[in-house]
Amino acid sequence: MTPFSLFIVDDEEIARAGITLALKNTYHVHGFGTAEKALKVLPQIRPDLVLLDIGLPGMSGIDALQIIKSDYPDVLVIMITAFKDVQTVVSAMRLGAYDYIVKPLDMNGLIITVRNALETIALKKEIQQLQQKYIQQNLPMIVGESKPIRDILEVVAMVAQSADTPVLILGQTGSGKELIAQTIHYRSPNFNGPLITVNCAAIPKELIESELFGYEKGAFSGAHAAKPGLVEEAAAGTLFLDEVGDLSAEAQAKLLRFLETGEYFRVGGTRRLKVQTRVISATNRDLLAMAQEGTFRMDLYYRLAVVRIEVPSLNQRLEDIPLLAKFFLDRFTKKFGKGFTGLAPDAMEALQQFNWTGNIRELRNIIERAVLLGSGTLLTLDQLGVETDAYTPEVPSASGPAGLPLLSPQGIDLPALIQTIEKNYFEQALRLTSGNTSKAAKLLHLSRDTLRYRLNK
Repeated sequence: MTPFSLFIVDDEEIARAGITLALKNTYHVHGFGTAEKALKVLPQIRPDLVLLDIGLPGMSGIDALQIIKSDYPDVLVIMITAFKDVQTVVSAMRLGAYDYIVKPLDMNGLIITVRNALETIALKKEIQQLQQKYIQQNLPMIVGESKPIRDILEVVAMVAQSADTPVLILGQTGSGKELIAQTIHYRSPNFNGPLITVNCAAIPKELIESELFGYEKGAFSGAHAAKPGLVEEAAAGTLFLDEVGDLSAEAQAKLLRFLETGEYFRVGGTRRLKVQTRVISATNRDLLAMAQEGTFRMDLYYRLAVVRIEVPSLNQRLEDIPLLAKFFLDRFTKKFGKGFTGLAPDAMEALQQFNWTGNIRELRNIIERAVLLGSGTLLTLDQLGVETDAYTPEVPSASGPAGLPLLSPQGIDLPALIQTIEKNYFEQALRLTSGNTSKAAKLLHLSRDTLRYRLNK
């Protein structure tokens, strides 16, 4: 391991020389008589630890500490003081100093304090290395090179630096919202904490509050013992609320309080509890529209959406389909012990012309089925089972008005005919707008929610 690098910042030359003599055989030591000189070279050398005298000429040690912790938060600082000034030492510790030592220096005590500080740094670096190794080996990949995906990855990288900033992920079903939540968690300081996933739509509204926040014994019929909620289980980690738009009004109010204060009460409880966790939420619904309509709390929406990430549909990132198809092909080829090395040209063309209403999840399922049931080296169009017109049914040929079939004495299945006509125009509108449901809805003179409802139906 490369020796640690230390700065000694003290205007007393004898003190600097004594500390250097005690540490130079173990560490790389650099001495400075003023804070200004040390700060000038700090960006180039980037020490692991700074021994910083409080009473310096020119810039004080306290001012230098603030600059170091602001610009280089990973650098540990041990303050040196010639006076037993409790208030000054307390101020330094509040500003982020790791520890302090008092002159005249006890060199044995100094060596132990420095060693403890550097062991902290070594442990932190080891955790970071393990984190990166785990990410590389276990974290599902966000596959894609399209601009929307590159933009999302940039945001994810920035958000992951925080441990508690709320994130709202928006996107269609199957577009990869949970994958993005996982990526944020595993790249964040909360990496060692749990990632607790809650599908708010799968829990009955009358139970969601007690599931999230827990309950005390006797809170309701059947509560024979106290039970912690999922918020407590996510302590020092991440709570992922999928389909957050399905939360009940009561749960919304309690979640808002928790986001604002970090505090909450169990159902039936009077004891205030506090826990630190990041809340990431996701939905395929228009949460802002719901808030404007009064079906979702506006204040909660803004609290959840401190950072807002909109995941594009697969139809909006068609250039990523070859990468995604190959990724899934390789994964399932290995899983099922098959011999596929790629997709036939007509199979790939079919995938790129397909209308992906189920997004990436649908693509994954199609590839998995084809690999499981198929054989050979190239996955063919027949094995894939995808038709490019699978989502563009033709309106029945007809001799009636506007090309529709005439009503015969045997009757006609009118609901099926109406559904076929609607589906045809929905697909045309989505193609014309590259899958943008808002623009498609305008072309059809429908609200976006109405269009989404009918598409799902």
